[in-house]
Amino acid sequence: MKQFLLIAFCAASLTAMAPAPSEAAQIKRACLASDRSAATRARCSCIQRVADQALTRGDQKTVAKWFTDPHQAQELKMSQTSRDDALWDRYKNFGQMAQAICN
Repeated sequence: MKQFLLIAFCAASLTAMAPAPSEAAQIKRACLASDRSAATRARCSCIQRVADQALTRGDQKTVAKWFTDPHQAQELKMSQTSRDDALWDRYKNFGQMAQAICN
């Protein structure tokens, strides 16, 4: 009985930690929705896997918007706040990793 409860608790914990479907694969969906010819399902999936390693869920939500409005990325890049600078650094790192792994 104790083992069953432990397994049930672990399963519930994992479910609670998993992102909601609306939050999962934001980069992949934005990539696939873009009109870029290189946006294949395989490449967008790879980019999402890299994003999962390099960006927080909040970062991914922000970056996904840049696929449809790249000007937002430029505005963030030009921002003078340390928070925006940190996001830009994470984004550059993500881009370098995705290019190295997914090409």
